[in-house]
Amino acid sequence: MSRGQPLPQPAVRRARLPRARPRLAGARWAALAGVRWGVRWPGLRVVRVELLAGLVTALALIPETISFSVVAGVDPKVGLFASFTISVVIAFTGGRPAMISAAAGSMALVAAPLVRDHGLDYLLATTVGVGVTMFVLGRLGVARLMRFVPRTVMIGFVNALAILIFMAQMPHVIGESLPVYLLVGAGLAILLIVPRLTRAVPPPLVAVGLLTLTTVAFDLSVPTVGDEGALPGSLPVPGLPSVPMTWETLRIIAPYVVTLTAVGLLETLLTAQIVDRMTDTTHDANREAWGLGLANVVNGFLGGMAGCAMIGQTMVNVSSGGRTRLSTFAAGAFLLLLVVPLRGIVGVIPMSALVAVMILVSAMTFEWRSVAPSTLRRMPRSETLVMVATVAVVVPTHNLAYGVLVGVVLSALLFTRRVAHLTEVTSVLDPEGGERLYAVGGPVFFGSSNDLVNAFDYAHDPPRVVIDLADAQILDSAGVAALDDVLQKFAERGTTVHLAGATGGTEAMLARLSTAPPDRAAGREPREPCPEESPGATKKSRPRTADRPDAEAGPSTPRR
Repeated sequence: MSRGQPLPQPAVRRARLPRARPRLAGARWAALAGVRWGVRWPGLRVVRVELLAGLVTALALIPETISFSVVAGVDPKVGLFASFTISVVIAFTGGRPAMISAAAGSMALVAAPLVRDHGLDYLLATTVGVGVTMFVLGRLGVARLMRFVPRTVMIGFVNALAILIFMAQMPHVIGESLPVYLLVGAGLAILLIVPRLTRAVPPPLVAVGLLTLTTVAFDLSVPTVGDEGALPGSLPVPGLPSVPMTWETLRIIAPYVVTLTAVGLLETLLTAQIVDRMTDTTHDANREAWGLGLANVVNGFLGGMAGCAMIGQTMVNVSSGGRTRLSTFAAGAFLLLLVVPLRGIVGVIPMSALVAVMILVSAMTFEWRSVAPSTLRRMPRSETLVMVATVAVVVPTHNLAYGVLVGVVLSALLFTRRVAHLTEVTSVLDPEGGERLYAVGGPVFFGSSNDLVNAFDYAHDPPRVVIDLADAQILDSAGVAALDDVLQKFAERGTTVHLAGATGGTEAMLARLSTAPPDRAAGREPREPCPEESPGATKKSRPRTADRPDAEAGPSTPRR
């Protein structure tokens, strides 16, 4: 080939390119592709797990909901319809995926006197009122109050729930026949063995299916789900509560609305935090609050009792693999499917199978590390006391709100007692004897105000006293009043007092609340700016007299 001639180009064979698939969102593409190619796609596998978790949760909801309806004094369909409605609505409006909300036992206990005295229609009106109140509080940001619930109270809350779940199963076991004990034992064995063999199917579903087949095949005479109460035969019908729209009606339902709202929100938000810890995820607490409110409003118009999050069924759902809103929706949908068209099949499920599931759930819920000897030795006694007190109140009363309230109040009292002793007053006498410097450090509030007043030597101090507040934090009006009492006592003895070092919130609190005039004789003198408070300085407080190298060691007495 001569130089300068172009190189021969290879023959290009035109191939027919495959038609590109459209770019779809992950879940939608997985669903469409799964229809064509089977279940290889992760999206369909997740859907299968979520649906199975919802089915297992629905099976666990049925007997619990029926028993809670009996506690509240209403027909079983009231609790079942409430569980269906709340689960389906909260799946769209809630802020905590995978959490199960339904007709809860704590709400049933509170509502029982209302039903006994005034009937079902007043309960339905109360349910609507609870929903409206929850919605308003959620929009106002009520979830911020959860920061005041200490961790030890949450541990006590969890342990008390585990004990209550276990105790609720005992009536279905104690005093029953030998087959019941054998079925419960077999159910626990299945629940422990199946996870070691496969995770394709939730162990509770395997246990319920095998024990039901065993009961039917051998015609065992054991209690079944159908023995707990009649299952509904029709769908819920929307309607308004038949109550008079008068102030008397409002007077009757208002106390129950407030109590049920407090119990429901408290149990729901604490349960959401527990799920956060189990799944390493977060939730929108305010959305969960107003979402639960919307669910209860719809629930009241469909003839259901007020509900909230259910810790036991939530644990069943999460332990079965539920992580998204689909499992919550599936729990409600399967519940309606099981109790209406399939109520004949559900009615033969032995209670022993569900008892075994809930016993294992209670064991998984309990914080065993909190009662381990090594933990109890390291844990401060005050925190252990709070945890024990929370459990001790919840278990006999079956009211989670009471236990949490007692735990929070006790924690606040113990914290106040501990912080009150952090206030410290040290003093140094000037070498010439004409002035004494007091340095106040730590928080000054209602718990430490008496200690502050008694920390000064009014009778033996020199004519001039300086009180350094650089390391003090005056937190409330009681702290300001205590400081005014100190100034008053010095003024009665003709002692001139100079306040120094107050900055930030302490200075603002004194300027707003102090009643001691700065120009009073033998009272507070106008504070002179310290060199350290110049615009170019970085140190906030003046050095104490005891730290000066030219000061002789005078009497220094720390006082509390």
